[in-house]
Amino acid sequence: MLLSLVEPSFGLIFWMTLSFLAVLFILAKFAWKPILNGLKEREASIADALNEARKAREEIAAMNARNEDLERAAREERELLLKEARDIRDREIAGAKEKAKAEAEAMLERARAEIRNEKSAAVADIKMLVGELSVEIAEKLLREKLTDDATQRALVDRMLKEAEARLS
Repeated sequence: MLLSLVEPSFGLIFWMTLSFLAVLFILAKFAWKPILNGLKEREASIADALNEARKAREEIAAMNARNEDLERAAREERELLLKEARDIRDREIAGAKEKAKAEAEAMLERARAEIRNEKSAAVADIKMLVGELSVEIAEKLLREKLTDDATQRALVDRMLKEAEARLS
């Protein structure tokens, strides 16, 4: 009995083929188009995604190149700014040194002038003191030597002759 179910008979093959063709027709009419459309849409979306990924990679590469250019430009600008800052610093230091040197020279010159003035004043004071002392000494000597009138007259005559000799 088991064997009779497995035996292919013409009727069984006919109905199976007919069922298969009916299912195939129904699938072709209703399922194949949506499945194929879904596959085509899926294929198109995958192609679009690949294109977008390629574009994104190209954009990223372009952005990386721009970033490298910007980075290089920023480094160059930084180096330029640092060089300018060093130059300004060096100029400021040189200016400060020159200013300090000029101020030191001015201070030395003022000190020298002050020393000259003090020296001149001291020499003038010494001359005045020497003059006063000389006058005092001369006065004391003259008082001692010129106690009589004859000596005084002889001294006055001699001084007048010396003055006349100098004038002529």
